[in-house]
Amino acid sequence: MKTVLIGLGQAGGKLTAALQSFDERMGFGAVLGAVGVNTAKADLKQLPFETVLIGQDRVNGHGVGGDNELGAEVMQADKTEVLSALDGRVTAEAESIFIVAGLGGGSGSGGAPVLAKELQRIYNIPVYVLGILPGEDEGAMYQVNAGRSLKTVARESDAVLLVDNDAFRSSGESMSEGFDAINEAIARRVGLLLASGEATEGVGESVVDSSEVINTLRAGGIAALGYASAEAAPKAEENINAVMSIVRRAVLTGTSLPDASNADSALVVVAGKPDSIPRKGVERARRWVEEETGSLQVRGGDFPLESNRLASLVLMGGVERSDRVESFMERAREAIDEAKNETREDPSEMWQNDKIDDLI
Repeated sequence: MKTVLIGLGQAGGKLTAALQSFDERMGFGAVLGAVGVNTAKADLKQLPFETVLIGQDRVNGHGVGGDNELGAEVMQADKTEVLSALDGRVTAEAESIFIVAGLGGGSGSGGAPVLAKELQRIYNIPVYVLGILPGEDEGAMYQVNAGRSLKTVARESDAVLLVDNDAFRSSGESMSEGFDAINEAIARRVGLLLASGEATEGVGESVVDSSEVINTLRAGGIAALGYASAEAAPKAEENINAVMSIVRRAVLTGTSLPDASNADSALVVVAGKPDSIPRKGVERARRWVEEETGSLQVRGGDFPLESNRLASLVLMGGVERSDRVESFMERAREAIDEAKNETREDPSEMWQNDKIDDLI
């Protein structure tokens, strides 16, 4: 599915760069162009594509400090500048637009719903959001931001492909190392999904095309993407069990959103050399996904790719009833309640402390 990427905020810009880099390395050509948008000038400097600094009259290039209401106001005021940067990129060849944003910060979580609504109004192609949930240890403000943003952006976009940071982070990693690894993992998964049916090597028996991705996401709401891979045997009939295994792992342990197997629709993609992909295995895996997700709308197909491995992608649409989403939204509500009930000390009383001597 050929797409244009908009990296919004710090996390969105970095993930967009990783996605574009993966697409270029693999030679897929699914990413037609990319634009980075932020309120913080410093975060735009390292991005390898055109950037747009918004909110200069409000924050002078220093960012919105996690204030997603201010982020939304800034995007509303400066949306024309962002749309101008898309001129010449969203061509007749484009089949979708992806807004890539961290949902816990200020610029990304505030700006994404505003931008999605405006793009929906202008373009006649799907507008998706690749949204990144903050980890459980990232603080109450980030949980509140993400809860409010997710609720709004799911309404204003065609679908939100949701990524849970906690599903990818390894213990012992530094924060920067963790995020770099997460970005690479997400880029591999989403990059392969976008490339399905676009840049194939060889001819598969039942090749996935862009319309199947779009139809899987047509119900809207929240989507998740599972991935797993394994070494391939030379002959297709020897890989039936391998295909079943990687599809199961993609759904049960390899999704971008843990515990999200209850879905309205799904798409099963098996990538690898055409001669190594077993038709029987793909069909058996598709039926298993039907049973696991409870959906009767499960599509399946091949992605011919020159590789000694087999990989499975399972896109699941309509997973907003999953345990992970419900627990996250509950955590966001609790954070909002805590903020409302928090009592602040009278500033004039903090200086009346007999345990501290006056300096003068």
